[in-house]
Amino acid sequence: MTFRRYLVLAVVTLTASCGDTFLSRGMKSLGPVSLAHPAELIQAIFSPWVGAGIVLLIGFFASYLTALSFADLTYVLPATSLGYVIMTVLAKWWLHEHVSTWRWLGVLCITAGVGFVTRGPSRTEHPAALAKPPEAVQTSVEEAWR
Repeated sequence: MTFRRYLVLAVVTLTASCGDTFLSRGMKSLGPVSLAHPAELIQAIFSPWVGAGIVLLIGFFASYLTALSFADLTYVLPATSLGYVIMTVLAKWWLHEHVSTWRWLGVLCITAGVGFVTRGPSRTEHPAALAKPPEAVQTSVEEAWR
Protein backbone atom coordinates (compact mmCIF):
# COMPACT_ATOMS: atom_id res chain seq x y z
CA MET A 1 0.00 0.00 0.00
CA THR A 2 1.31 3.39 -1.00
CA PHE A 3 0.65 6.79 0.56
CA ARG A 4 -1.76 7.63 -2.28
CA ARG A 5 -3.79 4.49 -1.61
CA TYR A 6 -4.01 5.28 2.09
CA LEU A 7 -5.09 8.79 1.08
CA VAL A 8 -7.90 7.34 -1.06
CA LEU A 9 -9.07 5.23 1.90
CA ALA A 10 -8.99 8.35 4.10
CA VAL A 11 -11.08 10.27 1.54
CA VAL A 12 -13.59 7.39 1.44
CA THR A 13 -13.83 7.44 5.23
CA LEU A 14 -14.16 11.21 5.61
CA THR A 15 -16.57 11.85 2.74
CA ALA A 16 -18.90 9.05 3.86
CA SER A 17 -19.06 10.14 7.48
CA CYS A 18 -19.29 13.86 6.74
CA GLY A 19 -21.80 13.31 3.92
CA ASP A 20 -24.11 11.26 6.15
CA THR A 21 -23.78 13.79 8.96
CA PHE A 22 -24.62 16.68 6.60
CA LEU A 23 -27.67 14.78 5.33
CA SER A 24 -28.85 14.20 8.89
CA ARG A 25 -28.34 17.88 9.78
CA GLY A 26 -30.26 18.99 6.71
CA MET A 27 -33.16 16.58 7.12
CA LYS A 28 -33.59 17.44 10.80
CA SER A 29 -33.97 21.09 9.85
CA LEU A 30 -36.63 20.22 7.24
CA GLY A 31 -38.77 17.93 9.35
CA PRO A 32 -40.57 14.74 8.30
CA VAL A 33 -40.66 13.94 4.58
CA SER A 34 -42.83 11.25 3.01
CA LEU A 35 -42.31 9.16 -0.10
CA ALA A 36 -45.95 9.88 -0.84
CA HIS A 37 -45.00 13.51 -1.48
CA PRO A 38 -42.16 13.55 -4.05
CA ALA A 39 -42.15 17.36 -4.18
CA GLU A 40 -40.94 17.44 -0.57
CA LEU A 41 -38.08 15.11 -1.46
CA ILE A 42 -37.04 17.26 -4.40
CA GLN A 43 -37.23 20.36 -2.20
CA ALA A 44 -35.01 18.61 0.37
CA ILE A 45 -32.30 18.04 -2.25
CA PHE A 46 -31.97 21.79 -2.73
CA SER A 47 -31.51 22.62 0.94
CA PRO A 48 -27.86 23.62 1.58
CA TRP A 49 -26.99 20.89 4.12
CA VAL A 50 -28.62 18.09 2.13
CA GLY A 51 -27.05 19.33 -1.11
CA ALA A 52 -23.60 19.42 0.51
CA GLY A 53 -24.19 15.93 1.90
CA ILE A 54 -25.09 14.65 -1.56
CA VAL A 55 -21.94 16.19 -3.06
CA LEU A 56 -19.83 14.57 -0.34
CA LEU A 57 -21.50 11.19 -0.92
CA ILE A 58 -20.81 11.48 -4.65
CA GLY A 59 -17.16 12.05 -3.67
CA PHE A 60 -17.41 9.02 -1.40
CA PHE A 61 -18.72 6.85 -4.22
CA ALA A 62 -15.98 7.96 -6.64
CA SER A 63 -13.21 7.35 -4.09
CA TYR A 64 -14.81 4.05 -3.03
CA LEU A 65 -14.72 2.83 -6.63
CA THR A 66 -11.08 3.89 -6.81
CA ALA A 67 -10.28 1.98 -3.63
CA LEU A 68 -12.00 -1.16 -4.93
CA SER A 69 -9.86 -0.97 -8.07
CA PHE A 70 -6.67 -1.59 -6.07
CA ALA A 71 -7.84 -3.53 -3.00
CA ASP A 72 -10.25 -6.32 -2.10
CA LEU A 73 -13.71 -5.52 -0.78
CA THR A 74 -12.88 -7.49 2.37
CA TYR A 75 -10.06 -4.99 2.98
CA VAL A 76 -11.68 -1.75 1.81
CA LEU A 77 -14.97 -2.06 3.68
CA PRO A 78 -13.44 -2.70 7.14
CA ALA A 79 -10.62 -0.21 6.54
CA THR A 80 -13.11 2.52 5.75
CA SER A 81 -15.42 1.59 8.62
CA LEU A 82 -13.50 4.06 10.76
CA GLY A 83 -16.04 6.42 9.22
CA TYR A 84 -18.53 5.02 11.74
CA VAL A 85 -16.27 6.26 14.52
CA ILE A 86 -16.01 9.70 12.94
CA MET A 87 -19.76 9.78 12.30
CA THR A 88 -20.50 8.92 15.94
CA VAL A 89 -18.17 11.65 17.18
CA LEU A 90 -19.75 14.19 14.80
CA ALA A 91 -23.25 13.13 15.84
CA LYS A 92 -22.36 13.52 19.51
CA TRP A 93 -20.60 16.88 19.41
CA TRP A 94 -21.96 18.60 16.30
CA LEU A 95 -25.52 17.27 16.06
CA HIS A 96 -25.83 16.96 19.87
CA GLU A 97 -27.26 13.44 19.68
CA HIS A 98 -27.23 11.15 22.70
CA VAL A 99 -24.74 8.32 22.26
CA SER A 100 -25.23 5.59 24.84
CA THR A 101 -22.48 3.58 26.50
CA TRP A 102 -23.44 0.57 24.37
CA ARG A 103 -22.94 2.59 21.18
CA TRP A 104 -19.52 3.78 22.38
CA LEU A 105 -18.61 0.14 23.09
CA GLY A 106 -19.73 -0.70 19.55
CA VAL A 107 -17.46 2.05 18.21
CA LEU A 108 -14.61 0.57 20.24
CA CYS A 109 -15.30 -2.88 18.72
CA ILE A 110 -15.30 -1.40 15.21
CA THR A 111 -11.97 0.29 15.89
CA ALA A 112 -10.45 -2.96 17.17
CA GLY A 113 -11.81 -4.89 14.19
CA VAL A 114 -10.33 -2.39 11.75
CA GLY A 115 -6.97 -2.90 13.41
CA PHE A 116 -7.15 -6.66 12.80
CA VAL A 117 -8.25 -6.39 9.18
CA THR A 118 -5.72 -3.78 8.09
CA ARG A 119 -2.84 -5.98 9.27
CA GLY A 120 -3.50 -8.40 6.43
CA PRO A 121 -2.85 -8.02 2.71
CA SER A 122 -4.97 -5.50 0.83
CA ARG A 123 -5.30 -7.64 -2.28
CA THR A 124 -5.74 -11.33 -2.96
CA GLU A 125 -3.40 -12.38 -5.71
CA HIS A 126 -4.28 -15.27 -7.97
CA PRO A 127 -1.00 -16.26 -9.69
CA ALA A 128 -2.58 -18.88 -11.96
CA ALA A 129 -5.23 -16.46 -13.20
CA LEU A 130 -2.69 -13.67 -13.71
CA ALA A 131 -0.49 -15.87 -15.89
CA LYS A 132 -3.33 -16.65 -18.31
CA PRO A 133 -4.43 -14.29 -21.07
CA PRO A 134 -7.84 -12.61 -20.40
CA GLU A 135 -9.63 -14.92 -22.85
CA ALA A 136 -8.40 -17.99 -20.95
CA VAL A 137 -9.58 -16.54 -17.64
CA GLN A 138 -13.03 -15.86 -19.12
CA THR A 139 -13.21 -19.44 -20.44
CA SER A 140 -12.20 -20.86 -17.03
CA VAL A 141 -14.89 -18.78 -15.32
CA GLU A 142 -17.52 -19.99 -17.79
CA GLU A 143 -16.40 -23.61 -17.27
CA ALA A 144 -16.60 -23.20 -13.49
CA TRP A 145 -20.25 -22.14 -13.79
CA ARG A 146 -21.22 -25.18 -15.86
